[in-house]
Amino acid sequence: MSPFTLHRGDLPHGLDLGPSIACDTETMGLDPRRDRLCLVQLGKGDGHAHLVQILPGHDCPNLKAQLGDPAREKIFHFARFDVAVLWHFLGVRASPLFCTKIASKLVRTFTDRHGLKDLCRDLLGIDLSKQQQSSDWGAATLSVEQCAYAATDVLHLHALQTRLAALLEREGRSALAEACFAFLPARAELDLLGWEDPDIFAH
Repeated sequence: MSPFTLHRGDLPHGLDLGPSIACDTETMGLDPRRDRLCLVQLGKGDGHAHLVQILPGHDCPNLKAQLGDPAREKIFHFARFDVAVLWHFLGVRASPLFCTKIASKLVRTFTDRHGLKDLCRDLLGIDLSKQQQSSDWGAATLSVEQCAYAATDVLHLHALQTRLAALLEREGRSALAEACFAFLPARAELDLLGWEDPDIFAH
């Protein structure tokens, strides 16, 4: 069985991804104001990913309903970027949030390696391939290799959240992490308005 299902334009109506959704995005580049959103990946922790190819002229109401549902937690890795992209291109504020990158930085202070590949290797013993990371996500037809790569970015987020939440609790930083996650939509909006550099929190 394929680890992913590709949907063109939107999620199917009625698809239920559960109370906690792993999320990621693929874009044409790393500037959320310039580089268009091409793909949104979603998973509910069952080893299968739903990939939504964003097509011109499609409003994606079913996708937006899942992402904007305040009763569903959204798990990201580097949520700051993804939340900004989703707000800019789809007009949806994804919340509430858990960001595995922020959680890692709060508890894995013995290392400066907080990428998704690093976390999967160190916490789950899984070696992710990043071979398709810089491919053309705006292509009209995505390859099987691209889709498989995109799927892996959400397949392990629930397991990472479990491990990192336990570490946050152990180190007494769960409340601090929750405060950081709650601030992320505002941080993303600051980025979109041009305050990512200079950072208004810098001296």
